[in-house]
Amino acid sequence: MAKIFSNPRDLIGQEGTQLGPTDWLIIDQDRVNGFAEVTGDHQWIHVDVERAKAGPFGGTIAHGYLTMSLVNFFLPDLIEVRGFTHAVNVGADRLRFLAPVKVGSRIRGVGEIVSVEEVKGAIQSVVRVTVEIEGSDKPACVVDTISRYFPEG
Repeated sequence: MAKIFSNPRDLIGQEGTQLGPTDWLIIDQDRVNGFAEVTGDHQWIHVDVERAKAGPFGGTIAHGYLTMSLVNFFLPDLIEVRGFTHAVNVGADRLRFLAPVKVGSRIRGVGEIVSVEEVKGAIQSVVRVTVEIEGSDKPACVVDTISRYFPEG
């Protein structure tokens, strides 16, 4: 269940707040193939099920950038900020891929508010999202997401 902030200013002083975990999401071959289609990345370790069985991971794995893009899927279940006129995704910092996500695995997101500051009439937050793999000691990836909220009034 998402941690709710009724106004972006309520984020100030919340550094260290833990968020999540989200529900588990299964990574299936259809999702991986769809990502390959939209990105043009058809490397065999992602899309050739038969060849990948003899490969380094014993089967197909999700693209690292697919795993990273799913952070956007998890964020609304980690944090909800209300009371703004608009918000923008500023970007990401410190992206690291730490373990492959094998097709058939389940992943979920956990988060932490790393920093909050006032920037150009807005409140900017950095939320570190860790994508965990069920049953793995290592996460799939860790990324610091940067969001900017423009408060109402």
